[in-house]
Amino acid sequence: MSSPVKIWRNQKEVARLVGATGVIVSWTIVRVPPADYGDQAPYPVVLLSLGNGKRLTAQLVDWEPRHLKHGQRVVTVIRRVTQPNTDDVIPYGLKVKPLS
Repeated sequence: MSSPVKIWRNQKEVARLVGATGVIVSWTIVRVPPADYGDQAPYPVVLLSLGNGKRLTAQLVDWEPRHLKHGQRVVTVIRRVTQPNTDDVIPYGLKVKPLS
């Protein structure tokens, strides 16, 4: 679980990556997720190559089966990662969504 302090410390890196585009290199479907992610299963996790040569692993959102292919263009977005914790902190993080 991410604490508010860890989220705050990580925000500069997240801000640099928001809106970055890339292409899917590989993917898998998570059918049996960790406890905090049960409400999202099944969901795809993709490995993508960004334009600057870096690679990133992230959950794919707003997708259809036709989007799971090599070379599919995607963009990074901010989305809720898990349900709010006991302190009512809603954890947000990077995910990716397909571009048309």
